[in-house]
Amino acid sequence: MKFSERLKDPEHPSVAIIGLGYVGLPLALEFVRGGCMVTGIDVDPEKPRFISEGRSYLKHIPSERIAEAVGTGLLRTTTDFSMMKDSDAVIICVPTPLGKSREPDLSYVISTGRMVSRYLQPGQLVVLESTTYPGTTREQLVPILEESGLKAGVDFFTAFSPEREDPGNKHFSTRTIPKLVGALTAEGVEAAKKVYSCAVDNVVTVSSPEVAEMAKITENTYRAVNIALVNELKMLATRMGVDIWEVIGAASTKPFGYTPFYPGPGLGGHCIPIDPFYLTWKAHQFEMPTRFIELAGEINTAMPDFVVSVITRALNDRRKSVNGSRVIILGMAYKPDIDDIRETPALKVMDGLLELGAEVDYNDPYVGSIGQTRQTSRRPVSVDLTKEALAGYDCAVIITDHSCYDYQWIVDNSSLIVDTRNACSEVARGMEKVVKA
Repeated sequence: MKFSERLKDPEHPSVAIIGLGYVGLPLALEFVRGGCMVTGIDVDPEKPRFISEGRSYLKHIPSERIAEAVGTGLLRTTTDFSMMKDSDAVIICVPTPLGKSREPDLSYVISTGRMVSRYLQPGQLVVLESTTYPGTTREQLVPILEESGLKAGVDFFTAFSPEREDPGNKHFSTRTIPKLVGALTAEGVEAAKKVYSCAVDNVVTVSSPEVAEMAKITENTYRAVNIALVNELKMLATRMGVDIWEVIGAASTKPFGYTPFYPGPGLGGHCIPIDPFYLTWKAHQFEMPTRFIELAGEINTAMPDFVVSVITRALNDRRKSVNGSRVIILGMAYKPDIDDIRETPALKVMDGLLELGAEVDYNDPYVGSIGQTRQTSRRPVSVDLTKEALAGYDCAVIITDHSCYDYQWIVDNSSLIVDTRNACSEVARGMEKVVKA
């Protein structure tokens, strides 16, 4: 069966999206915008309920946008996987975290694949978007889908199309970021391109799922390695008494042969801290050491400890011990102006300070509270950032440089600031209180 034979509406394929998080929800909204009927499926009943009520649970996506999509009649949400049966395409957008030993955890992909196989229909297209190591689609997902009794590439189509979401990015959106697609067969590529063309402006096809899987990991490994390089340079520059931010600015004046990357307190988000470890894990199956990538991972993983050491020294220079000091972390999200705390280094800095006996609070206008994570079992809530409250802390640590923060006001009302993002670079007064980390 050709995919085109299944389509009820050739111009607007119907789509089921499994996983309505940071990847699935914006993708669903773009398909609705493209005129497609969308069935959003999530095991968390709260998400379908919020969407059906026209409310957002992601702060970078306004509720008005969801309400508008629901109002078109093209978006329905459910926890019932059987609802995928009527869709032309099924897109899987579930997490792929790391295990305790930093090995790939494909449990969400596998369990979702089994649910899809129960309701898989002849002629459907199944696409995996979850970031993973090369070979996952062909070696892991396809055999599970074929438990349905249908044959991949014959009775249904399978492809991999890596998500490239960047929450809060004002320059690129789900629709404007080019979409990579690699499938098992030429017909699968054609089907995937047909579907995604409704939601994105530019679909780029490659020869296989493995190329698309490898491309995604290459993109984020490139960033992780370069960030590790500049993080290591930052640690060296700190010992030498050189401002690494000024160094990067100076190097950036070269119009060729240099791309600036910026240091920070550690990597956060679902991609950059995780994807390189998927690649190194896979490389071991081929008895291929990836020392360069693993070293970058070690450097980036160690950055929160470096920040804690800078805080310790800064307090010590003011004749204060970390033990008993009151510290406030400014910004809990892993990047500015979003509410995403996945893999955020702020939690690791918090844990490091707590282990040394500090009293630690945080403020984040986007993150009201913190549930239990693998980094910490505490459940703190964001404290109000008032003049009186700020003055009561021995040190304020800028982890996330949210644009809504008034950094001159923060400097004016703090006794000591450790700035991991160069957020205070434009501050006119009080820089003697600021220590860069």
